[in-house]
Amino acid sequence: MASVILITVSVSAENPSDADLWLLNSCTVKNPAEDHFRNSIKKAQEQNKKVVLAGCVPQAQPRSDYLKELSIIGVQQIDRVVEVVDEAIKGHSVRLLGQKKEKGKRLGGARLDLPKIRKNPLIEIISINTGCLNACTYCKTKHARGDLASYPIEELVERARQSFQEGVCEIWLTSEDTGAYGRDIGTDLPSLLWELVKEIPEGAMLRLGMTNPPYILEHLEEMGRVLQHPRVYSFLHVPVQSASDSVLMDMKREYCVADFTRVVDFLKNRVPGITIATDIICGFPGETDEDFEQTMELVRQYRFPSLFINQFYPRPGTPAAKMEQVPAHVKKHRTKELSALFHSYNPYDHKIGERQRVLVTEESFDSQHYVAHNKFYEQVLVPKKPEFKGKMIEVDIYEAGKHYMKGRPVEDAQVFTPSIAQPLQKGQVSGLPQELKVTHQNGACASVASSALVGRSWRFDADGLKLLSLGLALAAVIVALVIEKLH
Repeated sequence: MASVILITVSVSAENPSDADLWLLNSCTVKNPAEDHFRNSIKKAQEQNKKVVLAGCVPQAQPRSDYLKELSIIGVQQIDRVVEVVDEAIKGHSVRLLGQKKEKGKRLGGARLDLPKIRKNPLIEIISINTGCLNACTYCKTKHARGDLASYPIEELVERARQSFQEGVCEIWLTSEDTGAYGRDIGTDLPSLLWELVKEIPEGAMLRLGMTNPPYILEHLEEMGRVLQHPRVYSFLHVPVQSASDSVLMDMKREYCVADFTRVVDFLKNRVPGITIATDIICGFPGETDEDFEQTMELVRQYRFPSLFINQFYPRPGTPAAKMEQVPAHVKKHRTKELSALFHSYNPYDHKIGERQRVLVTEESFDSQHYVAHNKFYEQVLVPKKPEFKGKMIEVDIYEAGKHYMKGRPVEDAQVFTPSIAQPLQKGQVSGLPQELKVTHQNGACASVASSALVGRSWRFDADGLKLLSLGLALAAVIVALVIEKLH
């Protein structure tokens, strides 16, 4: 999860030090993420930069001393980023933190059809709802995001349809809790998924985001069928957090360990080969050695191929922060012990020699390979050949590591192109209104945006700002703010 994203406002600036304004996004899940955010603000101020803040930290605690007199964009206000940036450039402090409502009902947030620049032109990330229904005692995000607010199915389907028309070949659905989708608007997650798969071209794929156990239990049969669909990854992220019922009760997680194992066992039986990812918190207040051993045993039993291990950090203002804390050295030791267990097994060794179909969408961190994923969203590294990017190819697995496999392309095998259109070029704006497309294609968009954002030769009235917010330079900001979620 990205904790801080620096956005340079001068379009021509590649170095943040050359920018006129910094837009800093934030995550409030852990103390280190907030510390990094605080340090970034200090660094910007030391360089005399204009600063605009976004994300969960300022939304949850806008009165913090280090946020005083700084402009803030609330988590539901990213569609008004141009207004806030324009005012900040003028030296004004603006704070937009209210909840969006329509006819007294809370809305999901910014419109889904806003223009954006995708980080990866091949992958569309769609937030299906904001907020959640839980009240976990350790969670600070709920303070910022509030209760569940889901986007209507027709809007989500339309966003997916537009994405495929722009050459996307993979869609990620994300939210604080995808399993709770629709409970506030009279629908549910399977209903959404069945409508979405109708729009997915052959060879393209859909990845479902994190869901908590309580809200997936009632849909197990339908979810099993959806996850078997050839255009849906057989992958689900279901956080358990602890294998001790007493700890889960103190966390107010609203399920017991048996509920979690029921979800996992059912899906493993109905969706052979499915990847189940999970999260575990080490050292939650009151966790005993016996509690922790139960968690260790759960990992030994299921040997999760993807396991997110988090040492507990008390977040100010949460009930867990007031509980009796586990000593720091104990939390650290338990985190190391669980990490050692996780690294003691290799989940992919038995797959060497398999022939798999994989979708190639990214470049590896070391820039030596392309990254692809098979039906179970397992990472497969393939040769870095331009003709593979955005394609579904066949590979023979010849090597396996802890977090990846390596695949050798099958000679003479068909390279399948899933996109129904040519993907946008990197940096090209998605979803521009028709009247702006010609301007953008002619290269004038950048110069207009640059002038507007540095606050020099351009000034806009309310209508002008509204138009600009629909499609110019800060479209990049919108996607950056959305890419905070992924787990």
